[in-house]
Amino acid sequence: NNRKHGTYWNSTRDTAYCIEAIAAYMQASGETDPNAEVEVLVDGKSYKKVKITKENLFSFDNKMTLAGDILTSGKHTVEIRREGKGALYTNAYLTVFTKEDNIKKAGLEVKVERRFYKLVPKKAQDKVAGDHGQVVDQKVDKYDRIPLNVGDKVLSGDIIEVELLLESKNDYEYLMFSDFKAAGTEAEEVRSGYTSTGSMSAYMEVHDEKVCFFIRQLPRGKHSLTYKLRSEIPGKFSALPATADAMYAPELRANSDEMKLEITE
Repeated sequence: NNRKHGTYWNSTRDTAYCIEAIAAYMQASGETDPNAEVEVLVDGKSYKKVKITKENLFSFDNKMTLAGDILTSGKHTVEIRREGKGALYTNAYLTVFTKEDNIKKAGLEVKVERRFYKLVPKKAQDKVAGDHGQVVDQKVDKYDRIPLNVGDKVLSGDIIEVELLLESKNDYEYLMFSDFKAAGTEAEEVRSGYTSTGSMSAYMEVHDEKVCFFIRQLPRGKHSLTYKLRSEIPGKFSALPATADAMYAPELRANSDEMKLEITE
C-alpha cells in the first residue's frame, strides 16, 4: 500500500514475496471462504441480489448496469447491503456523453488547452562548415506558423502542428494526455517513442484515432507538447477534445475545446 518505488519492485524475488504474502493474508483473513448475500439498491429500489460462496467466488455475476432513462438527472443514492460473512469490495463507474456542439474545455487541478497551426514552408538557409572548413549555405526546413481557428480551411497535403498547453496546480505523477485527431488527418510520426517536443519530454504513442502522451512526472506550472498532423481526406471534420487523465487518480481529469476543420483539394 505504501511503496517507496512507484514504478517497480526492487527485484522479481520481491514481487514473488509480495504475492506470497497477499495469498497468506487471504487464507488467514478468511477471504477465500465467503458465505454472503449481496443486494444492490438505487434510491431504495432493489436492482440485484447475488449469493457469494467459496464455490462461485471467481465466477459469480459481479456487475450491475444502469442505463438510459433509469439514470435521471439529479441526486441518486446507491446502497449495498451484505448479509453473512466475508469481505466485500465494490467499485462504481459513471460514463456520460454530451449532445452539445463545440464542446468547451473543462478542468480544475489540471488543465489542457489545444492550439492548431498551419505550417507554411519558407526558404531558409543556415551557414555551416564545409569539408575544408569553409563557410557554406545549407538549406533547412523552416515554417511560418499560422494559427487555425474553428472552421478554418486547409488543403489536402498541408502540415498542421498541434500544440497541447498543460497547466498543473500541483506536482503530479503518471498522467496521460490523449489528443483525438480529426478523421481526415494522419500523424506525421508513425512510430511511437520518447519525444521532447515542446517544453517537456513524454512517451508518445500513435493510434488510429488519437495520439497519446505519457508523462511520468508533471511539475507544477505551465508546459507544452507538440506534434504534427498531415491533412489528407477532403471534407469537414471534428476533432474531439484532447483529454488529461491521471492513471492512478481517476478523479483528476480535464479536456480541451473541440476543434472543427475543413480540408479541401
